[in-house]
Order: sequence, then C-alpha cells, then structure tokens
Amino acid sequence: MSKKIIIDPITRIEGHLRIEVEVDENNIVTEAWASGQLFRGIEIILKGRDPRDVGLIAQRICGVCTNVHYRASISAVEDAYGIVPPKNAEIIRNLVTLAFFVQDHIIHYYHLHSLDYVDVLSALDADIDKAVETANKYHEHPYRNSQGHLNEVKKKLSSFVKAGRLGLFANGYWGHSAYKFTPEENLIHMNHYLEALRIQREMSKAISIFAGKTPHPQNLVVGGVTSVADMLNPQRLNDFMDIIKDAQEFIQRAYIPDMKMAVKAYKDEIKSGHGRGSGNFMAVGGYRFGKSAQLFEGGVITSHDFENIEPFDDAYITEEASRSWYSDDEPASPYDETTEPFYTDLNDDGSLKTEGKYSWIKAPRYKGKPMEVGPVSRMIIAYLKGSKVVRPYMQSFMDATGLELIDFSTTLGRNAARAVEAQICCDYIFDFCSDLIENIKYYDEQTWTKYVFEDLPQEAKGRGIFEVPRGVLAHFVRIEGAKVLNYQAVVPTTWNASPKDASGIRGPYEESLIGIHLADTSSPLEILRVVHSFDPCLACAVHVMDIKGTEISEFKVNPLSSRATY
Repeated sequence: MSKKIIIDPITRIEGHLRIEVEVDENNIVTEAWASGQLFRGIEIILKGRDPRDVGLIAQRICGVCTNVHYRASISAVEDAYGIVPPKNAEIIRNLVTLAFFVQDHIIHYYHLHSLDYVDVLSALDADIDKAVETANKYHEHPYRNSQGHLNEVKKKLSSFVKAGRLGLFANGYWGHSAYKFTPEENLIHMNHYLEALRIQREMSKAISIFAGKTPHPQNLVVGGVTSVADMLNPQRLNDFMDIIKDAQEFIQRAYIPDMKMAVKAYKDEIKSGHGRGSGNFMAVGGYRFGKSAQLFEGGVITSHDFENIEPFDDAYITEEASRSWYSDDEPASPYDETTEPFYTDLNDDGSLKTEGKYSWIKAPRYKGKPMEVGPVSRMIIAYLKGSKVVRPYMQSFMDATGLELIDFSTTLGRNAARAVEAQICCDYIFDFCSDLIENIKYYDEQTWTKYVFEDLPQEAKGRGIFEVPRGVLAHFVRIEGAKVLNYQAVVPTTWNASPKDASGIRGPYEESLIGIHLADTSSPLEILRVVHSFDPCLACAVHVMDIKGTEISEFKVNPLSSRATY
C-alpha cells in the first residue's frame, strides 16, 4: 500500500517550498511533486516602469541573490538598447558576482546542507586525538585543527546541548541510520561550520567594497557601474583581495578536504546513483578574463549523453503553466508570456491537487525538455569541452576520490561539483583583479558608456543571461514607448524546481527523488538531502500522511531560524 509524505516547509533554504512524494510498501519513492508556495509577481510590478529603474526593483526578487538579479536586469536593458558597458565595469561586475559565488557555495554546504550528513550530537562523542589524526588524512595543514581548538569546539557544542539551546541545530534527525560520519568526522565538520560563519561575514564585506552594500547593492546603472572611487583606490582593491585570500585558504584547507571526507563516507551511495535525475544539463558559459579565456563553458547535454554537447541558444527557452497557478497554459517565449495568477487551491485534506495545477513555479523547458542547472551542469560541460580552467580542478578531485564524471550527477555529487567550483571561482578572482589593475595602469579609467536616453529606440527587447551560483539566470524585457511592456525572469530554481509539464514530464527535483529509499517515513532525511543538494532558493515544515490523508506525525520547525546566518 502506498503512502504520501508531505514536507512543508523545507527549512534551510530560501523561500517557501513544499515537496510531496508517494512511497510504496518498501518505502521507495514512486512519484514526486515540487510546489513553490509563494507568488512572486515582481514581473507585474515592473510593467510601465522606466527601463533604467528596473534593476533596483528586480533585485528584490530575492533577499539572497540580489546582486545577480540586479546585474541580469541591467544587462537585459543594455542588450535591448545595444549599450556595451566598458571593460572596467564588466570586470567590477564580475568581481562582485564571483565573490558571491564563493560566499554562497560555502554557506550552502556548511549552513544549509551539511547537517543532512553531519550528526551534531555524535560530535560530542569524538576523541580529540583521533579527530586531529583524521583531519590530517585529508590535508597536510587542516584548517584550525589543533587539539586545543577542537576541544573548545566540542565544549561549545556540549554547552549548547546541556543548556537545551540547540538553536540552528534543533529539530534535526540526529541518530538517523542514514548518517555515516564517525564522531570525529562530525566534530571536524562542526568546527568548519562555525568557522564558515566568519568567512561568510567577511565575504559580505568583500562584495560591499565594489557593490556599495549587500544585500541589495546600488552600484549598477545601465551602461556601467558607479564604483569609480573604489576602483581607483588601491587600498579598497587590497582589502578585497585580502578577504578573498582568507576565503581561498578556508576552501583549500577545509571545504575541499571536508568534501573528500564526505565522498569517502558516502561512496556507496554515490556509486548507486542516489538522487540522479534525467541527465539533462544546461550551461551558458561566460566570465571572460585575460585576452581570450573564460571561466565557464556553455552547452546542453541530454540523457547523460556525454558524447554530444549542443551549443546553447536562448531562443529555445520556453515556459508553460499547465501545472502552475497561472491562467495561460501554453508554452511561450519569455518575451511573450504573461504572469496572470490563477490559484486553484489545495485539496480539502491539505494536499496538492496533483492532477492539476499545484505550484507557483512555472515549467521552463529547453527544446521541450526540463534542464538541470547549477554547478554540476557547469563542471560536467566544461570538463567535457576540455576547459583549461575547469578540467584540471575536476580531474584533481576525481583522482583523489575515485569519482567518475557520471558520479557528479547524484545527491552528494552535486555538492562535490559545487566545492570544486568554489575553489575555481576563488582562485581566478585574482586574474580578474589583475585585468582591472592592468587597465588602470594604462590610464583606462572608464566605468560608464555615455548615452542619451531620448535618442534610444522607443521599442526594443533584450535579455541578460548569466551563470550564477544556483544555475542559469535569465531576465527578459520588452520595451514599448520607452516603458517596460513585458518582463520575465527565468531563475535557476525555476528550472530545477519545475513542476510537471503538460506531457507529465517531471522537473529536476521531482525526477531526482524517484527511486529514493527512506529508512524511516517519519524522518524523511533522504528526501531533504536530495532537495537540498540543488541549493533551493525557497523554504518549509514537515507533515507525513498516508494515502487517505490521515496524518501520521507532524514536525514543526521555526522558519525564522532556518537561514539566520544570512
């Protein structure tokens, strides 16, 4: 007899996400539904606005990914008008975005996802000497790994538990049979969890140096940036690079070693294909530096066919709403689609109407297919295309862990790809800094392309498409009468958390959950692992019910504490 499990809301993500699954008599997931539970509506707010103002509003789509929405929006307007920002402006934009990559990846693993693998209470049983010895197996100079320091971390955790003040560590499935780390490995991870809190704070400072502030920066304008004084101040650039060096050390001595530790502990799970989806991957490439190099490569892979990579073309992107709470069901180009709410509510028992509309998220498709976007797509595509930037890092990690390329297309594999990407972004930020210094050295101080708004076309359309931490982000704008006629944002989580389409084809979250085995349906840790591995930009609490809608048990999590470290 099948059972239905409802997880709503899922915590340790940004926003409001609901997951429903059906499991068979062996507790194996046979069907899944991903539902975004919050209507955004900013596309509607932007209609009729001056195109030069849309970036400041569009960045409010998210309280975390603000600078990338800001940039994509500004770039969409620049594309519509044919305005090309100066090289210095592009470099400064890249410095801010890549610093955000580093910050976001570190936060995701340690503060939003690692507790799916790390048993906090088990860390209290760790032998300090063994923990020191264990850390030294993964790096010759482990990050903050002295006996005294680890002992202080253990005491701090113990004081939390004894005082009943677990805070962010409350409501976990501690003791679950799916946890595989030793007490010593758990302690090492918790040590780095706490250290990462400082790193994320410092990275916010780095972003603010050129972005003015974070979140919601104000340094971008159509045609360039306003960070002129910061660019020309050597101390500001040195401050920026000092923070990046600090993060680089953490990644090399903590993040990458911890990920190697995780791969070893969960190797069997990886090799079994846990959390593997349809194998459709998409990346757009970008972030050029030097004379001809670029950080990421673009391309499209379908059905894990690593022998064939199609070039990416945004003309093939459509969105449909046949299973989403909007009025227009048919697939349409983002330039032409509407955003008219049509909410059909839940069933009387509180479950989704899974045969009809069930999500505020639309279903984006590329040539009619769902696509997984994010670090795993970027790393796989760049590796296969022989990227001189990405391939050496990926190969080094694969050689050290015994992973094959297909293994990254799994739950923990997505995390491994993200860690490798964080290392790449952090290391190459210095190349972008060098380009900026070189330009200034030869008296190129231009940061804005001059234009006269009244002379620009009254009618135009454009798009800004970028790789951002969670995947491919695209903003589309149509301008008429010098005002915004239509605006659409197709964001990474729209791709990954897509509901089914009119043909019943699942989105990446849904497909990746099929076949997952739950050790205990009252503690669906395995489902959380899969969903968290995508780094959802959404949020949730947990209900479990049988197929008749009878509640079996309920789990309440305080959403206010789910991302307090941001």
